[in-house]
Amino acid sequence: MRKVIISVAPIAGPDPLIPEVLADDVGKCVEYGASMCHLHCKTREGKLTPHITNLTEAFDKILEKTDVVVQASTGGISEMDIVQRCNPLEYGRTESASLNGGSTNLGEAVYRNSFEDIRYCARACYEKGIIPETEVFDIGMIHNVELVKKEIPMRTPVIYNLVFGHKGGMQPSVEALMAFRSFVPPDAMWGVTHFGRDNWTFLAAAIAAGASIVRIGFEDSRYLGEGREAAYNYQEVAYLSDLIRKMGLDTATPAETREIMGIQTHRQF
Repeated sequence: MRKVIISVAPIAGPDPLIPEVLADDVGKCVEYGASMCHLHCKTREGKLTPHITNLTEAFDKILEKTDVVVQASTGGISEMDIVQRCNPLEYGRTESASLNGGSTNLGEAVYRNSFEDIRYCARACYEKGIIPETEVFDIGMIHNVELVKKEIPMRTPVIYNLVFGHKGGMQPSVEALMAFRSFVPPDAMWGVTHFGRDNWTFLAAAIAAGASIVRIGFEDSRYLGEGREAAYNYQEVAYLSDLIRKMGLDTATPAETREIMGIQTHRQF
């Protein structure tokens, strides 16, 4: 049976990162079918920061409760340079990390990711044995990464996260999904993020089209149903897990996720 990886991104952009509060929610997310947790390096007040202390405390508390794949973000709109953005890769329990595939308008802001930024982040990931998940906001970014592959050996399969819904990027229609999907190299793995999600149909279409990873959580949307918002991330995970099973598929466990993504567990305890 085909297994779908549910990645939970539990903290919305402006929201604070409170480790002891987050741990309970993420623990329940794993109970309901999530297997990977994606976090930005933020302060307790919700500001992006180059200091990884609060991030590491959050993941440490989460891992006390559940065995989840640790994915650190190297992105977000801030004044940090790429070296500072990659500081979360120094956390010894990081197993995967976001690798941004290019620059774009992200809402009203310009999200800068130069070729040198892409190369730096890719090198930093591979030097530490961390598996990158490449976030691409338009079709041209896939080409960017394919160009970088000629300079920096990347592990096969490259994992692409096709991001839809941001102002300035691809929008979540089935037509856009199939166009974007058609440019993913045949030897690559792909998943989706639907920012600003206000329905479940787009994620269902992506799963039906072969997505290996689906990201859910408050970073992208609190939508649960018509006129309803989730109070906790695990409610979204439970809904998505039920949807996946109704499609005749199943959710991947953390161990299965590591196998699917080719993660060689090297976490320091």
